[in-house]
Amino acid sequence: MEDNKPQQPQLSEEMKKMEYEPLLPVELSLIRWSLGIGVGSLIFLYFLAHWLFPTGH
Repeated sequence: MEDNKPQQPQLSEEMKKMEYEPLLPVELSLIRWSLGIGVGSLIFLYFLAHWLFPTGH
């Protein structure tokens, strides 16, 4: 029982065919802002959790 479906191109083959496109300045800015907000939120929530739920060792 053979399938008569055409072969799907593999992801690696498609990636090799793609042309390199550098990121636009606005994309770099969005990436930086997103990372900054994410890391800042984690730090803020870490200290907030320690302030609201102190552990007495």
